[in-house]
Amino acid sequence: MPSSVSSTLPAAPSFGMFHLVQGCLLAFTAGFVDVVGFCALFGLFTAHVTGNFVMIGVELAGSGQGVLAKLLALPVFVLAVASTKLTVEAVVRHGREPTRLLLLAEALLLVTFMTAGLLALPIQSADNPATIVVGLIGVAAMGVQNAKARIVLSDHAPTTIMTGNTTQVVIDLVELATPGSTQKSGSRARLRKMVPPLIGFATGAMLGALAFSAVSFWCVLPPIFILTGLAAASR
Repeated sequence: MPSSVSSTLPAAPSFGMFHLVQGCLLAFTAGFVDVVGFCALFGLFTAHVTGNFVMIGVELAGSGQGVLAKLLALPVFVLAVASTKLTVEAVVRHGREPTRLLLLAEALLLVTFMTAGLLALPIQSADNPATIVVGLIGVAAMGVQNAKARIVLSDHAPTTIMTGNTTQVVIDLVELATPGSTQKSGSRARLRKMVPPLIGFATGAMLGALAFSAVSFWCVLPPIFILTGLAAASR
């Protein structure tokens, strides 16, 4: 995310409808899976490691339940990102476009996450080995999405961490409301790119919580269908 003030930011590129929909759906997936992990796995964040660091501190100050899963989440996340990077390089060397493969890989990991979660039911302890395995599979899936966003979808707005998106949206809204601003066209372009993922993530988080309370890990099916649909469309 750019760190300079909005008056020095370049105009964002013009995005087609497919890119906007794709960004929104990927953000929906991240918000959905993140809240499922949080609800089902004793506060484990699958989509970003920052939240897990916070929860480690909370749990060390309290019961300490679930600390091991959150500590293991970081190396698993790193391995997922590194594996994605190496896979992209290998695919590109063979003259192929990697986006479809990464979408299918993430979908497969979510299928595994859902299956492992169903097999682990009832989940009653954060420190049970089965619970930890379920969480780490979810972390790996979101590690792929984080890496994909940086490597092959770098011109998109982030789809897993909304802090930067929210900050930039507020900056651009202030820019548009400032009389005499010369950066309004760039602000409008960035808002068009960043608002859909923001809405998608928030919607995914809300629906994910409701769906998990209703059907447990079966609720992961919609994100799986979204990823496979995007993979088919990316052909």
